[in-house]
Amino acid sequence: MKTLFDETRINGIKLKNRLIRSATHEGLADKSGHLTDEVLKVYQDLAEGGVGLIITGVAYITEDSKYLHGMMGFYDDSLIPEYRKMTDVAHDNDCPIIIQLAYAAKDGEMWTADAPSNEEIKAIVEPFGESALRAKRAGFDGVQIHAGHRYFLSQLLSPSKNGRQDEYGGSLENRSRLIIEIYDEIRRRAGEDFGVFIKLNSTDLDGDDEVFTSCRYLCKQLADRGIDGIEISGGYGPFMPGRAFPYKESVLRDDAVLIAKDVQVPVILVGLNRTPAVMEEILGTTDIEYFAISRPLIHQPDLPNLWREQASQHT
Repeated sequence: MKTLFDETRINGIKLKNRLIRSATHEGLADKSGHLTDEVLKVYQDLAEGGVGLIITGVAYITEDSKYLHGMMGFYDDSLIPEYRKMTDVAHDNDCPIIIQLAYAAKDGEMWTADAPSNEEIKAIVEPFGESALRAKRAGFDGVQIHAGHRYFLSQLLSPSKNGRQDEYGGSLENRSRLIIEIYDEIRRRAGEDFGVFIKLNSTDLDGDDEVFTSCRYLCKQLADRGIDGIEISGGYGPFMPGRAFPYKESVLRDDAVLIAKDVQVPVILVGLNRTPAVMEEILGTTDIEYFAISRPLIHQPDLPNLWREQASQHT
């Protein structure tokens, strides 16, 4: 019988449990995206707290693509030594760590699906690959492509938000093209033995059923290419209003269950994962393999250790 505290592996990455820290924007980097002591302390606390895998807060991959205050930068090889401190503290606590990469803005202006030219879109593929190789050199176990929460990559997938008439708009194949190009470039640069994950929306929480259709199609395409893990999220995050869920916890489970049936790739469920008993029921009755948590770990980074201790007392 599967439990939350099984030891598992994803493309050689050893996880001591099925609990994952979902990418969370800390807002603690300096104005140039450099890490601060406060940022590093966050990751030390998480690693010591017993989570099975850390996904970092979002990092911007070109110097002109920052879009959040205090966002971490990952745009230059000169940043590698400071990120090595982050990966070292995680690995010293037997915790793998991957970095979330994003491109959503240029010179402070958020991109919508229709805003950039074809040439501007093509120009962001290479920086994703360069950042993945940089991540490998900095000691990360992998990267996660941020293609959720209605940012640029997420908007491209949606026919209601993407009105482009070029190779990145129109058909489902075209709307998926950029993310697949990014994945292929990352894999080419970083190699088959490096973890590559994605986070994407199964719903925008606005009644657009095509979002799930697009998500499902893209997951199949990426699974066929060998992606290592898929995190299913929604909206600007899974806490936005607009869609009624039949559950108070683990609210996106129905979407994730269908995708997990489609692909032979670990599916990670995020969105109000709160109670070990609920997560273990999902684990035991579906093909979902992992559970990502954000807000509870902000308040209590040692929650995984606490849950492990509670589980051991009941066995």
